[in-house]
Amino acid sequence: MAIKINLNVVMAQRNIGLGELAERLDITPANLSILKNNHAKAIRFTTLNALCQALDCQPGDILEFVDDVST
Repeated sequence: MAIKINLNVVMAQRNIGLGELAERLDITPANLSILKNNHAKAIRFTTLNALCQALDCQPGDILEFVDDVST
């Protein structure tokens, strides 16, 4: 996948755990874990907005484009 989710890095930088962040966002830890472990196929803008607010970051801190095309 060309989009990498760096949520685990941002969470570590902010010293916040999965359970605490899930509670702040009012989503299940299981769904947050899917994002954190880069297994998500999509993310809603409302979820991305809530993550950015809770972690005091920008979308680009969480999402990264990685060119996975081999040349």
